[in-house]
Amino acid sequence: METTIQISKELLGKLAVMKMHEKESYENVIWDLIEDRMEFSEQTKINIAKSAEEIKQGKTISLEEIKRKTCKR
Repeated sequence: METTIQISKELLGKLAVMKMHEKESYENVIWDLIEDRMEFSEQTKINIAKSAEEIKQGKTISLEEIKRKTCKR
């Protein structure tokens, strides 16, 4: 059974950019995204959640800061 979903124009634009070719359906793009997400191991999911929390808490540093620190050596 087919159905229609509502998405923002911004999301539609992002999905359009993800198409491998012009005639690829949005359904295929979404399936590819789902498959990619399902491939994450449980440990990877834990690590991603931990990293997201560290970012929220401000416990990270920028790439520019890392470059400055490593270039001083």
